[in-house]
Amino acid sequence: MSKAQRAQVDAILRQPRPAPRNVEEMRAGFAAAQARNPVPDGIRTSEATLGDRRVLVVEPIGEQRPGTILYFHGGAWILGAPETALPLTGALVARTGMRAMSVDYRRAPENPYPAAVDDGVNAYHELLQSQDPARIALVGDSAGGSLAVTTALRAQESGLPAPAAVVAFSGAFDLTLSGESMTTKAGLDPTFTREMLTPLTGMYCGGQDLRDPHLSPALSADLTGFPSMLLQAGTNEVLLDDSVRLAARAIAAGVDTVLDVTAEVPHVFQAFAGILDEAAHALDRAALFLAQRLR
Repeated sequence: MSKAQRAQVDAILRQPRPAPRNVEEMRAGFAAAQARNPVPDGIRTSEATLGDRRVLVVEPIGEQRPGTILYFHGGAWILGAPETALPLTGALVARTGMRAMSVDYRRAPENPYPAAVDDGVNAYHELLQSQDPARIALVGDSAGGSLAVTTALRAQESGLPAPAAVVAFSGAFDLTLSGESMTTKAGLDPTFTREMLTPLTGMYCGGQDLRDPHLSPALSADLTGFPSMLLQAGTNEVLLDDSVRLAARAIAAGVDTVLDVTAEVPHVFQAFAGILDEAAHALDRAALFLAQRLR
């Protein structure tokens, strides 16, 4: 673990940027920031369709292991695309040898909740036509981590077979923004504050009850019978308690759950695998979790 590396990542995230004037400028700025993160070698990409949505297919060059990672990109349900998450999907593909299919779900504010969850369930439903659920994992980062969990929850409620595993990197699981870490980590988090998140979650939720299980699963979801779950977070993020409380809720429901918290790293630190040793180590652990649970 390197203090110098952690300080470098913190400084990158704290660099001043022009305030965006609209959603399109926010999206362009997010894409530019994500483009700085390295994409690993040894992968290839193509496009396909699942549930009427475009997916970016990421595959290893060479031998491919059975299994599919259905991935949901981050970006506060408003920003991002499968391409902005390629450093993460590529890292998982390179480490597991499995393919990833990254869903280009509909984004808010043009398409508020439940559009993204609907797209996730539809993509999963179509994937089940060709893939054994025991060889599927739902994975995502930030808002995509929320979608990985809520897609699995909606699929379960719809009577679909459960995937083998769910993995979330710095997931957002309480859209009431009531976690203690919203206050205690505000100065340490270089990415978010409660005040920054409030308008973003408002655009996604579209006036819905914020305690809805598909918006705040850490507060109200019934996780009985849920698949194995890995939740990774850093101690320097205001969303830390979202993962902590969801893990506690899952454990109380008898779910095989791993809560993996790394010290002194920020939101979705795994994206900095080319800079930060802790990021690479966390991705190694996520890949091992997937390999152990996807038969």
